[in-house]
Amino acid sequence: MATQAKTDLTSGAPAHDARPKDVPPGTAMPRHVAIIMDGNGRWAKKRFLPRIAGHRAGVEAVRRVARAARELGLECLTLYAFSSENWKRPAGEVADLMGLLRHFIQSDLDEFHANGVRLRIIGNYRALDPALVALIDNAVARTAGNSGPIIAIALNYGAQDELVRMAQTLARRVAAGEIAAEEIGLADVDAALYTADLPPLDLMIRTSGEQRLSNFMLWQAAYAELYFTDMLWPDFDGRALAAALDAFRLRDRRFGGL
Repeated sequence: MATQAKTDLTSGAPAHDARPKDVPPGTAMPRHVAIIMDGNGRWAKKRFLPRIAGHRAGVEAVRRVARAARELGLECLTLYAFSSENWKRPAGEVADLMGLLRHFIQSDLDEFHANGVRLRIIGNYRALDPALVALIDNAVARTAGNSGPIIAIALNYGAQDELVRMAQTLARRVAAGEIAAEEIGLADVDAALYTADLPPLDLMIRTSGEQRLSNFMLWQAAYAELYFTDMLWPDFDGRALAAALDAFRLRDRRFGGL
């Protein structure tokens, strides 16, 4: 089921002023939330600013939401930071995005580590600049022993590419005699995905009013709840995240049953 949250266009705040009062106490919260962070460019355009200003504001939103996710008790937050299709953008914009990513890791790693956050990367990030890859590997290794929430960042990620890689992995296992083709099951597919060590996806959020998945976590989203908001990503914050979680808690998840 998909929900679209309306936005108060005068204030940029959600149309409702408080968290819903009719959420039953003890209703299950999602373990794993993924966000398609959309709208940086439009946010900048509305303010007659260059696109890089929108991306910088988007990084600030990442910081706010990561902290809020930790405070709200989420086990895993996955953020769609750079898709495999984003290479089609102008070279200057791609360079700016990579620079922001580098600065974010360098400036925020200490806070992540101090709060027990485990940093994970999904996607073919090893195709990035070697110096950036080394920085990422160091950040992942440094936080690997933490026991707190997971922040997973999707870099050079595309779900169709992920599924192709999964098929290739399983084909190699069949060729090596590790498993018969007819024995392949859902668990084998899950184990061959980038998200193998992450909890099942419960809630997918997309900002900016667009209502599509944009090649993000297609397999994982099979039974995820979808939540769309008109809010542009740089305006998204902990309050907006809490509203999405409350909407999730009101859903009746049947997983194909009654």
